[in-house]
Amino acid sequence: MATFLYRLGRGAFRRRGLVALIWVALLFAAGFGAASAGAPTSGSFSMPGTEAQKAFDVLDEKFPGMSADGASARIVVKAPQGAKITDAANKAQVEKIVSGLQQGPGKAQVATVADPFQVQAVSQDGSTAYVSVKYTVSGMELKDDTREALTGSGDAAKAAGLTVEIGGDALMTAPETGSGEVIGIAIAAIVLVVTFGSLVAAGLPLLTALIGVGIGVSTITALANVLDLGTTTSTLAMMIGLAVGIDYALFIVSRYRVELAEGRERDEAAGRAVGTAGSAVVFAGLTVVIALVGLAVANIPMLTKMGLAAAGTVVIAVLVALTLVPAILGFAGKKVLPAGTKSKLFGKGRPAGAGSRANAGTRWARFVLRRPVIVLLVGVIGLGAIAVPAGKLEMGLPDDGAQPVSTTQRRAYDLLSEGFGPGFNGPLLVVVDGDKKLADETEARIKGLDGVAVVVPPTPNQAGDAAVITVIPKDRPSSVQTEALVHEIREGSGDDVLVTGATAMNIDFSQKMDDALLPYLALVVGLAFLLLMVVFRSILVPLKAALGFLLSVVAALGAVVAVFQWGWLGSVFGVEQTGPIMSMMPIFMVGVVFGLAMDYEVFLVTRMREAYVHGERPGQAVVTGFQYSARVVVAAAVIMIAVFAGFIGASEQMVKMIGFGLAVAVFFDAFIVRMAVVPAVLALLGHKAWWLPRWLDRLLPNVDVEGESLRKHLEATGSADGRDAGGRDGDRELVNA
Repeated sequence: MATFLYRLGRGAFRRRGLVALIWVALLFAAGFGAASAGAPTSGSFSMPGTEAQKAFDVLDEKFPGMSADGASARIVVKAPQGAKITDAANKAQVEKIVSGLQQGPGKAQVATVADPFQVQAVSQDGSTAYVSVKYTVSGMELKDDTREALTGSGDAAKAAGLTVEIGGDALMTAPETGSGEVIGIAIAAIVLVVTFGSLVAAGLPLLTALIGVGIGVSTITALANVLDLGTTTSTLAMMIGLAVGIDYALFIVSRYRVELAEGRERDEAAGRAVGTAGSAVVFAGLTVVIALVGLAVANIPMLTKMGLAAAGTVVIAVLVALTLVPAILGFAGKKVLPAGTKSKLFGKGRPAGAGSRANAGTRWARFVLRRPVIVLLVGVIGLGAIAVPAGKLEMGLPDDGAQPVSTTQRRAYDLLSEGFGPGFNGPLLVVVDGDKKLADETEARIKGLDGVAVVVPPTPNQAGDAAVITVIPKDRPSSVQTEALVHEIREGSGDDVLVTGATAMNIDFSQKMDDALLPYLALVVGLAFLLLMVVFRSILVPLKAALGFLLSVVAALGAVVAVFQWGWLGSVFGVEQTGPIMSMMPIFMVGVVFGLAMDYEVFLVTRMREAYVHGERPGQAVVTGFQYSARVVVAAAVIMIAVFAGFIGASEQMVKMIGFGLAVAVFFDAFIVRMAVVPAVLALLGHKAWWLPRWLDRLLPNVDVEGESLRKHLEATGSADGRDAGGRDGDRELVNA
């Protein structure tokens, strides 16, 4: 593979004009497709194999149109203190809201508007009523005049002294990332400048990453409606694509500078950079892709599509690093060289190779080697303490009750809870696939359950062979009591009685995520072990890597629980409302962090193995690995953390939570596990770390991430220039400079 990548990188460098033209053409084609596509929808949600989904399927069959995907809204109106909503003046204001929605602007997208005084949507104390609105399209497809008619429907009532708030998914908008994303990219740029000491070298990874992400996100946008990808898919793909795109380009550019410092010609340097660092990029990208595609294990179409879309963006990032990066290096010339070799702006004018003092990576590695037990205990105990809150993890799907208190959706949610009871925001739909007798028996049994507040009489379909019973629980939708009620209704029913609704879907989704987590974890951890065993020709190194990955993921989940569920430091991260952790968060974090953790493991430990294979003692091999790789790995981790942290400012809770979780996970994995735990364990294991049974060594394929076959090929073909093919001296010059 290394030889093929060498030829690919060298060819891209020599034909840089054609390669750049192809990528620019792809960017414009994807952009045109995105601009021509319709507005993305919120995406349909289904969970094959669950009772809630089976109930929805029965509704589609027996009650055509009842479970349509059109948006809905509730306009909650509350009378002033001491007054009734049924008073003549107040009632007239509510009826104005109804008629305005039925006859005003945007009425073409309105399916039904329910008058609360006709459908008994008035609280028992007479203080509150709500108007139910059903639309023919999803919230993302509502036209501006329709949305404005909804948001302005209660203006006259507010002027008359009534309280009016609006809830429902009709107010859904595309998530906004705010300025945090821009700040994250700016921090990445600063890190690149400090790392490379060259504005051109720093700008190159940013440019290529943005091109790759532009193609990936534009393609997702263009296909969003056709593939039903949803509104958050492109945001998550952008988050991951930016992070890996910058990192992969960083590794290629860094190795290219090493080869130039060795005195090689520019095209040769580009070929060798792609042949060596590019091999690690391919392997690292493959692990991320496999982890993301593996999300299909959960059998949740929405999660599968998110994983596939993000994986596609990662594939583009790898291809950009292998082809576009060497092409742009051809245009940049020697401006990517360390600034110390050509100016006094960086490096204080010191030429490359001047001095032989140890760099920070060397000093840190030697410190760990002197105190491996202390470093290991501090790292493991520290992460273990942070992971403690993960034991109290509560999972759920966000609803309007998870919105900030400053939003009208949250205020409408609270008004409904006050006027109609805490369970009103999470009604259960009991679908009876049978005749009237079965429906009446089911109604009578449900009325006798403790957790039930109200049972609405069965509503039969036109054929009379099915009915729907609406059940209002006594407790809030996300409570343990409501979950117990759902299970109690199901346990006492046969196959012809099914429970669904948003609350039941939430319960089933969380259970499905719980059931899928262990198989998925076994898949990715097992895969990590096998792949790293192939790369490092060792058993203990992969085992250490897999255990370190688990430690960083659990610690990150603990941090997520502490901030988003318990509210610790919530104000610092913009968390206005605490609540259950999004159900897909654990499995999504496992998938993404697995791939990213393997990136750093590969780039750091391959240098150690290379040194060990060339005769260095285990301890010295650790020092050598840190000397040549620590700076680049640290820079890559800081960049990735900055990019992920930029999404903490997003308006949508799910994006905010994922951005925080991934940023914290990368921090733990890169700076504690890879930079502290890994060298400490390797120091304690010594030669045993690199042991592999001979019979297993013969069975395992030779991946050659280190590019050893490339060196032999170049030496055999006369391409070597008499210097160390590994670039060891050039590395030392750049590191010391």
